[in-house]
Amino acid sequence: MNNNQKTLIILTPAFPANEQDSVWVPPKQLFVKKLKENFPELNIIVLSFNYPFHQQTYSLFNVQVTAFNGLKKRKLNRLLLWNSVWKKLNELRKENTIAGILSFWCGECALVGRYFAKRHKLNYFCWISGLDATKDNRLIKFIRPQGKELVAMSEFLYKEFYTTHHKKPQHIIPIGIDPAEFTQPPVERDIDILGVGSFNPFKQYDVFIRIVKKLSLTFPSIKAVICGAGTEKENLQQLITELQLENNITLAGVKPHAEVLQWMQRAKIFIHPSAYEGFGAVCLEALYAGAEVISFCDPMELKIPKWHIVKTTEEMTNKAHELMNHPRQDYSPVLLYSMSDSTKAMMKLFGIENNHLS
Repeated sequence: MNNNQKTLIILTPAFPANEQDSVWVPPKQLFVKKLKENFPELNIIVLSFNYPFHQQTYSLFNVQVTAFNGLKKRKLNRLLLWNSVWKKLNELRKENTIAGILSFWCGECALVGRYFAKRHKLNYFCWISGLDATKDNRLIKFIRPQGKELVAMSEFLYKEFYTTHHKKPQHIIPIGIDPAEFTQPPVERDIDILGVGSFNPFKQYDVFIRIVKKLSLTFPSIKAVICGAGTEKENLQQLITELQLENNITLAGVKPHAEVLQWMQRAKIFIHPSAYEGFGAVCLEALYAGAEVISFCDPMELKIPKWHIVKTTEEMTNKAHELMNHPRQDYSPVLLYSMSDSTKAMMKLFGIENNHLS
């Protein structure tokens, strides 16, 4: 190891096992990939607490990854997991010149990362990304983060974290996308409405289905697709059957990320019915794919072309009806934030700019 080479350690709950494993935390894996591309001289090491389901060190995106396979560990085993990560951090500190530690989400990764960084006087930041900003995050009182260490992914998360935990993040760095991931768009927009996400209660895909039912009264041949999987799948399938929408809605299952982007490029409207969303990278992707986006979440409090923010299910239904009744022919991409810019903004916090690592 070159003693002059700087090392950034990233702590994350999950990370893909290989390049084909694209369904695990796609925005975070893209961040790491673009980080290495933009800062090739930076040594990046990822410590993944819960996934992959093995305990070993491997290379991905020219980045060293150590997996701890902690997903099913509870109580005492959880403490043993944290201890294993701490030991690995000590090992890395002795072997590398540490530029700092970055935690994804303000949870257990922040708990371990912050105290290790504090003990060894290392630069430390935590990227608040979603549910970690809510009142249900009971680890905050043990983490005791400082505002200067906190990076919110959106204006919404900045306000949510401050309101809920009475700590004001001093930085906001949005998640971004990589335009290079998008292929040439298809000739035909053959999907009227698309949804992409996990099938869990707060994502509210039952709302999506009921909206399609109402729209089908005016547009009986409406075609909708939802990509995803989760605990609510059987309930959603049952609702589709009850509402007699088998010919209108397809539950497409989990798809590789590249394929999801292609589905977006076939969609006219992207509906994101989630009741809570830190940002919603899928909305950024759908915008760049050329679709009209409708969501309840308003991450940055900006007026964004083709992104329609609504407050109620009725408003979401009415907006979708309006867009279907008066379809636009302009499917040009809208780039709100690029992931390259996100990586540069984050590295600036660590004192690393313009690929200069001395």
